Amino acid sequence: MVKRSNYNILTMTRSAIVVAVTSLLLCCIPEPPLHLFDGGDVNIQLPMVKLELDAYWDYETYGDINSWRDEWYYGWDETDRRIFGEIGYTEPNAFSLRRYFTGMEPLAPHTSVYSNTIEGHSFQGKYTWGFWDILVWNDIKTPDGVQSLNFDEKTSLDYVTAYTNPSMVPTRADRAYYQPEELFSAYEQGIEIDRNLSGFEYDPITGVYVKKLNLVLEPISYIYLTQVILHHNRGKIVGVDGIGRLSGFAQKTVVNTGVAADNDFITVYYDTRFKNNCDMEGEPVDIVGGRLLTFGIGGLNANRIKHRDDVKDKVPHYLDVTMQFNNGMDSTFVFDVSEKVRRRWKGGVITVELDMDTISIPSRSGGSAFDAVVKDFEEETHEFDL
Repeated sequence: MVKRSNYNILTMTRSAIVVAVTSLLLCCIPEPPLHLFDGGDVNIQLPMVKLELDAYWDYETYGDINSWRDEWYYGWDETDRRIFGEIGYTEPNAFSLRRYFTGMEPLAPHTSVYSNTIEGHSFQGKYTWGFWDILVWNDIKTPDGVQSLNFDEKTSLDYVTAYTNPSMVPTRADRAYYQPEELFSAYEQGIEIDRNLSGFEYDPITGVYVKKLNLVLEPISYIYLTQVILHHNRGKIVGVDGIGRLSGFAQKTVVNTGVAADNDFITVYYDTRFKNNCDMEGEPVDIVGGRLLTFGIGGLNANRIKHRDDVKDKVPHYLDVTMQFNNGMDSTFVFDVSEKVRRRWKGGVITVELDMDTISIPSRSGGSAFDAVVKDFEEETHEFDL
């Protein structure tokens, strides 16, 4: 069992998953009656985002499992951090802000947009009287300056679509795509700014009137941790090709609503690593592990789902990894993990187990070119003639 100290995760309380965004409307206050001047400044404060996986992955369907750590045997060392990054979400420090003025009619179609980028957690801009919609998402900053995420803001001003691009890495999947970066978003409609200061509170310390917005900044790309546990391996499998694939996820999502597209399903490729002699409740096992991000199950905003029964997903999900045997041959194992993904609709640990006593060493020259659809050996054990 891995120790808690093996993880470097930002902490928070469960209630902090819902992040309040405070908006300050600065105003002239020479003497009563107090009115806002035309073109008043609104100062939007974005608090820091801290997500603890222990709270975020609190599924009722876990049963007797207290947390995801109880089923995560792969661990997370410095090599994993260098290859995959941090195991949990990292805090964004820059944001894209879109403000839509709908005139005197709330929830009206968007006809214009004001675009801004926020460095840090504060923005101040000009507002006119009427109704506004506000959309915020984190600006993507990657270590190498290359990102897989793209944003479509031109198809319709009423929504922004985030999508990821096809992978350029050679892969056996016909529609393999890069995994998206960590993406958070918040959206509120029908925000009224009127001359009567409706919904404002006076702050005697700053001398301004304050309007609080109930924006919710939530992840809309989801972290999955995969582990293929090899029992009784005894040196039979010695390595992997370093690439895992997980299929059946949405290729794009609507940033405003957080709902993933349900008409374009892809296979996401990600890095994997082979570890020897991991401890699984006292048993030494070898594990193929990795971490990936996806837009999740199509047709869902996973943050709004509370129970497994509410997950309406008909698309199969397959996890495959290519393993190398000790005689130099390799085989690609394909695992049906559909039900596991549906039980972890907003991310979490996906575990499959193999009893290597049931798997023969391939002997064909030039590689085995063998693909096997394998279920959990706990549920059903398959024997293969290679």
